[in-house]
Amino acid sequence: MDAELERRAEGGAPDWARHEEADEFARTVRLFRAGRYDADSFRRFRLQNGAYGTRMTGDYAMVRIKLPAGEVRPEQLERIARLSEQYSIGSAHFSTRENVQLHWVVLEDVSEVMRGLAGVGLTSREACGNTVRNVMCSPLSGVCPEEAFDSTPYALATARFFLRNPMSQNLPRKFKFNFTCCEEHGMARIVDVGLVPRIEDGVRGFRVYLGGGLGNKSYVGHLLEEFTPEEDLLHTSIAVMRIFDRLGDRKNMARNRMRYLVHDMGWEKFQALVLKERAVVKATQSVVTSLQVDARPAEVRRPVSVTSGADPEPAGYQRWLSTCTVRQRQPGYRAVFVSLEAGDITSGQLRSLAGLVRDHSGEGHARAGFLQDVVLRHVHEDDLPRLYAGLVSAGLARPGALTMASPVGCSGTTSCNLALTNSHRLAKEIQKKFLEMGLDGHDDLRGSTIKISGCPNSCGQHGIATIGFYGGGARVGKDMYANYQMSLGGRSDGGAALGATCARVPAKRVMPVILRIIEIFREHKSEGDTLGGWLHRLAAGAGAPGMESVSDVKRAIEPLLAPPSKEEDPDFYLDYGSDTGYHTKTGRGECAA
Repeated sequence: MDAELERRAEGGAPDWARHEEADEFARTVRLFRAGRYDADSFRRFRLQNGAYGTRMTGDYAMVRIKLPAGEVRPEQLERIARLSEQYSIGSAHFSTRENVQLHWVVLEDVSEVMRGLAGVGLTSREACGNTVRNVMCSPLSGVCPEEAFDSTPYALATARFFLRNPMSQNLPRKFKFNFTCCEEHGMARIVDVGLVPRIEDGVRGFRVYLGGGLGNKSYVGHLLEEFTPEEDLLHTSIAVMRIFDRLGDRKNMARNRMRYLVHDMGWEKFQALVLKERAVVKATQSVVTSLQVDARPAEVRRPVSVTSGADPEPAGYQRWLSTCTVRQRQPGYRAVFVSLEAGDITSGQLRSLAGLVRDHSGEGHARAGFLQDVVLRHVHEDDLPRLYAGLVSAGLARPGALTMASPVGCSGTTSCNLALTNSHRLAKEIQKKFLEMGLDGHDDLRGSTIKISGCPNSCGQHGIATIGFYGGGARVGKDMYANYQMSLGGRSDGGAALGATCARVPAKRVMPVILRIIEIFREHKSEGDTLGGWLHRLAAGAGAPGMESVSDVKRAIEPLLAPPSKEEDPDFYLDYGSDTGYHTKTGRGECAA
């Protein structure tokens, strides 16, 4: 057993950091400022260390903190809170890829953030750039009633193997792994390598999906084979990465993700190449090249600080319980989803959350989710009222975490160089309005999602949303306004599908349009229909007479899409969160840097 596994066996958290990297970053910044390090080389170095460019300036960075498998400890939440106050804006942002982001960090302070993170075992290394990004794992892995086994140890082992690995330092573009618990709860088919645990004849293994991904052009992944035994997991991963490294398009940045290689080559040819390459890897790799998987069950104990006995239910408790918690496969325990406002959380809330994790999570840590949320697992059902009361005190008890009243929104024009709209603020406005309307309590809207990106690049995952939007601009004469391309019927479960393009919707008409779509659904639905299932059928052109496809939805909402003149409605021409005229000025993007 290596030192890392020994540390985990003793109850410690994985240590992903190397303290010397902070010193190296500080030294390189000084060389860059002195003109002794060219801009392109510095940009690559900065991204490799998890410091992303900030909108319209070279003096600030966004520091992206990796949480492999989404795991985050109370002391780590507290450290992030302190760093956000010292070097950022007093808040942090949870992304859709189980990262935490600190925005508007002065470039010279990035090394101090890295040093502070290293003190609690965290790193920003390879959170950006053309390498293996944060390895994700479903926040329900280990507690899902439908899973074959817990894939978390395999996600952690994969993250450990590829972190700082020479074979993954200069790929054609970023490369992503998603582990999940089951077909229902993961996003295994919209990523470069997606893995769903299975057991065949008593042997652990995975269903491996390849070549999926979201962006300006999105694709759903393909199943490599019915069953890949766990002993072939690493060989398969290395084989896929080697093919991408060798054949990926390094000249055309717009088409250098692996999904384009799979599409251009054709799935059957790519599949055969992977299987052949895997045989070569197995025959030539040293026996010491292996995943260090610690698959022993984690210790789960009800926190001793919590006393037994029932507490009276606080106001709003039942609404929160029904829309923010799910029963685990472990009897008497629930997983609690903490809804954030488009992923944002203040430093004070981070500290409060750390205390709630200590007091209520039987495993002693939290998990970042796929929907810009945080998940506390192994919470005893008797302790849920106390946890809810603590969340209320922290301002973190919003209902609707598992409903369409908790939309996803990327950072948009608040910080991103490529963004065309303030998707971040729009998501917050939708959440506020829909919770006020009580839409989180409607059973026929359960399981539906709203996801918003500020540009076509899909950081908000709009392509797999029940109702998805990506930002752009439009004009009436000389006057511009924020506009969104809307898609309908996407999904990310085992029946993963991309949404069908419907219509361009002005930003200030997004909420009325969503509400009108809900009305149309209720006018035409059949018994037992949900909004997500109904729109998915329409996206496939399989609706009922009178509402057969998304084209029929477009015709029904057209009266809401016509822009007024600026004299009639000046607010229409302002994007959310802005009091100045709308424009589409962008900076140099770093998604492909």
